[in-house]
Amino acid sequence: MKDKKTILVTGGAGFIGANFVLRQMARGNVEVVNLDALTYAGNLDTVDSLDDNPNHVFVLGSIGDRELVAYLLDRYEPSAIVNFAAESHVDRSIDSPEAFIQTNIVGTFQLLESARHYWRGLEPDARAAFRFLHVSTDEVYGSLGSDGLFTEETPYRPNSPYSASKASSDHLVRAYFHTYGLPVLTTNCSNNYGPYQFPEKLIPLMILNALAGKPLPVYGTGANVRDWLYVEDHCRAIECVLERGEPGQVYNVGGNNEQSNLQLVRALCSLLDELCPDSAHRPHERLITFVSDRPGHDLRYAIDATKIRTQLGWEPQENLASGLRKTVRWYLDNSEWCERVTSGEYCGERLGLAVEENAA
Repeated sequence: MKDKKTILVTGGAGFIGANFVLRQMARGNVEVVNLDALTYAGNLDTVDSLDDNPNHVFVLGSIGDRELVAYLLDRYEPSAIVNFAAESHVDRSIDSPEAFIQTNIVGTFQLLESARHYWRGLEPDARAAFRFLHVSTDEVYGSLGSDGLFTEETPYRPNSPYSASKASSDHLVRAYFHTYGLPVLTTNCSNNYGPYQFPEKLIPLMILNALAGKPLPVYGTGANVRDWLYVEDHCRAIECVLERGEPGQVYNVGGNNEQSNLQLVRALCSLLDELCPDSAHRPHERLITFVSDRPGHDLRYAIDATKIRTQLGWEPQENLASGLRKTVRWYLDNSEWCERVTSGEYCGERLGLAVEENAA
């Protein structure tokens, strides 16, 4: 019997996946097999502190590669698969939806098939303990008005190619539980923020643009509202669901931190004014620029996290003020990481290294 559990993490070089992997390594007594295709948002710099850690195994590859996934499952015998692998940027899905269909729908299907065949071949005790956790988004529920919250019973009404592709993958995961009995779990989270987030996303984009004195583009009037969840709190929620969740169930994860985009950008500007008193661009709020709204822009998302709170005992530890301060501080303290991402240097250099390692 193995003396430690093994988790196959897909998309473990992306923003949320990498934060989850780093947290697992810090907790100890776990082996992580980290499968990532290293598309533009996958960044091995984020997990380079694990290069010499024997409990972290990085594998360059796609969740849609059935032969590779089958090999990894057979070799490492994980007790769980946590699926972060996804194309996730709404604007990119509007411009180029095909990659979202291939990764988020077809890729999830292939991963489910690999998991199903592996799970069926396990011994009874291992089969009973196995879990497949699918990480999804609140965007599958569509748009809220000024009132109400998304619950696990809210009907799906996706409004972008990205959210439609994630909704499709959620339905596939549900079907594999009801049809085959595969012990799946699904989490639908609100907007994440925190360290290591790719700078096309709102918060790091605003921070880095402000530091460079560039415009801070805000869609429309900035009235769109999101519920913001600090990434470390999200990772803790995934752990709770993985360890104590009931197979077949869905758990919504939210930070209870609703802010309009304009409020959020102004809060970031205020923090930068405070933390960068010598900046030539103070007050940073003067950099805010309103731009044309994107097509199908949902007005408001907000999560009711009652189920995960009451059934699994999870609570967020960060409010928006504390989480934003930690996030801004991290970007200020990690300029080299940011420069390698914005320049594209991280991609070519580390991708070549990964290819060499996997060919060895």
